[in-house]
Amino acid sequence: MATWTHLYTIETWQAFLDAGGEVTGFPHRRWPTVQQIHVGDTILCYLMGVSRYIGILEVIGEPFLGYKPIWAERVYPARVPVKVRLELLPEYGVPITALEHELSYLRENPLTWTAHFRSAPIAEKPDDAEIIINALEIASEDPTYREFDKRKLQRRVKVYETQAGVYTIPDEPLSSIDLESDNDETDDTPPRPITHEEIQWLLLHVGSSMGLDVWVARNDRGRAHDDQNFQEIPRLLEDLPRQFDDATQKTVELIDVLWLQRGAILAAFEVEHTSRIYSGLLRMADLLAMQPNLNIRLYIVAPDDRREKVLAEINRPAFVHLGLHHACRYIPYSALKEKVQAIETVLPYLLPEFLTEIAEGVEVDV
Repeated sequence: MATWTHLYTIETWQAFLDAGGEVTGFPHRRWPTVQQIHVGDTILCYLMGVSRYIGILEVIGEPFLGYKPIWAERVYPARVPVKVRLELLPEYGVPITALEHELSYLRENPLTWTAHFRSAPIAEKPDDAEIIINALEIASEDPTYREFDKRKLQRRVKVYETQAGVYTIPDEPLSSIDLESDNDETDDTPPRPITHEEIQWLLLHVGSSMGLDVWVARNDRGRAHDDQNFQEIPRLLEDLPRQFDDATQKTVELIDVLWLQRGAILAAFEVEHTSRIYSGLLRMADLLAMQPNLNIRLYIVAPDDRREKVLAEINRPAFVHLGLHHACRYIPYSALKEKVQAIETVLPYLLPEFLTEIAEGVEVDV
């Protein structure tokens, strides 16, 4: 018997349960794959936004096409009769990162593992399936409360299904976006208690405190936060190691913050403070287009109230085709500040992987 993973938002999961937990559904374009699901197969339930497994379903009937309303946001007509074998509240779910040393796709692709969750149903390898099922059964028998930011569950982004996939089409036309302005505030942007410079300085401070070399965008080197000049931050590099061709090198030098170790870039951060949420994504996309095999953690750091804008922009067709939605993750301002405040005294002993606790996936396909 095969094991599959299904992707849910909190809304689609709750609608499935409210309808009796008897039929789960997938987009019509996934019908050829859904037809490979058979009676006796197992479906693992993965909650997007918080990246946790929260349930196990047993397939009790053959797939069919149905259009009876179950979900409010989309029809999901490629349907499978199931029964709920195990169900966990999100607070007691199994975080995918808790299995990072066991699952094959996390070991083999630690920076781009989210590509595994591109579109359901996902066929799982037998060894991986056994690991996840065991973890869910343990969590059911001996529940462990794992707090998370409830706002991560609210992914209300309008999506459009096409033959090529599911994308977002933001309402703001490209012609209205000032692509030449990278970090400057716009006149119509309301003042925020947290500034772009504060977040940029915080990322530089964290990287430096962990013993990493840090880089600030070449055009931002003269900036400061609370009278603390960026140029005075320990371990700030004067020049980046030469790793790429001229075009790539110029793009990398304009990224807001980089963390490096022994000359290798470990993580890249774009701070998107204004309403556009665009210039940094373009830089990240350019980087992926020029270096498709790049093995660097990419992060968009933006205000909490811009979460939906980040998701909408990063799931544009052009960015999706480059794989940006798999390579890049989102960090809310509040999560970064709260986390750094909590771990400030132990920063010299931490590794960059601590970001996995606060960084969110940005895929919108379910």
